[in-house]
Amino acid sequence: MKPTPGFATLLQRFFTERLMQQRQASPHTISSYRDTFRLLLQFILKRLHKTASRVAFEDIDAPLISEFLDDLQNGRGITARSRNIRLAAIRSFFKLAAFELPTHSAQIQRVLAIPSKRYIRGQVGFLIRAGTGAHIQVVGKGRKQRCTPLTKQTVAVLKSWLQEPVRGNSEMLFPNARGGHLSADGMQYILAKHIAVARQTCPSLTRKRVTPHVLRHTAAMELLEAGVDTTVIALWLGHESAETTQIYLNTNLALKEKILAKTTPHEGRAGSYRPNDQLLAFLNAL
Repeated sequence: MKPTPGFATLLQRFFTERLMQQRQASPHTISSYRDTFRLLLQFILKRLHKTASRVAFEDIDAPLISEFLDDLQNGRGITARSRNIRLAAIRSFFKLAAFELPTHSAQIQRVLAIPSKRYIRGQVGFLIRAGTGAHIQVVGKGRKQRCTPLTKQTVAVLKSWLQEPVRGNSEMLFPNARGGHLSADGMQYILAKHIAVARQTCPSLTRKRVTPHVLRHTAAMELLEAGVDTTVIALWLGHESAETTQIYLNTNLALKEKILAKTTPHEGRAGSYRPNDQLLAFLNAL
């Protein structure tokens, strides 16, 4: 029977066999993973008073790893992204351990279930020409920074709005009634007031639930109907994949009608299809 490897042996095999031989990891990846386990062993020495040679696999459980990651973020001041890189290295090691130490499957699965920290993804830096157009940068869905162009009509309205007396914090473009931050609920309240007025002249709105997200969908549909390519709409909406934007193609009945109008109808007589005897015999023989 194959002996169960200890933590030290398994960690050495993780670097020499898994990373270097099987995956042929880059020197940068190996150095990053090495630093992760160096920091982890230093944390174990401080927390459990065990040197690296005395650490057992059972010592490295999910609570210990979570404390280690929190210590890195709070004590050393690393970013959430760096924290996730350290966690990725530990997960990779525990995936190897899942094959080598099946008796520790419960401990391994709890470690693999430790979630990554969410963080704001910055946009790729690039040079912009002067006068490329008005736009805004916001942190939107998925905590991602987005750059959204503004139409000429929107720019005109914003310029007019900026001429109004400042209410509360001057850094806020759209403050609430008390001059503070306009919350999502506040935005929904303002929208509901305008929808109530609009329903007086457009009764069909009575049967519809209009939310800020519906306005987002409406803008996408208007871009699609105007002939804007779906990849551009995906960029505008902040979709990571253009496939997500396909839902607007599926919803746009007018576009489907235009496509259908370009097809040539087949010629034929109306009636029920009656297979011949040979086809029936074939089907009956299946």
